[in-house]
Amino acid sequence: MYQLVRARLRALVSGMRTARSDRGMVTSEYAMGIIAAVAFAVVLYKVVTSGPVSAELQAIVKGALNARM
Repeated sequence: MYQLVRARLRALVSGMRTARSDRGMVTSEYAMGIIAAVAFAVVLYKVVTSGPVSAELQAIVKGALNARM
């Protein structure tokens, strides 16, 4: 039993070592990540600056500024 657990633990640790050998993203992955981040930022900007959302945000800010302490 002890040898079986030890063998499984050794296999798990050696698997982790091989997984850690990946040093990071390549240039194309960085480019795709940047493109995705910019696309998300553009969509978020369009949503926040739209009429209904902008009015609701202004109402929230006005309500917070007029709140009694």
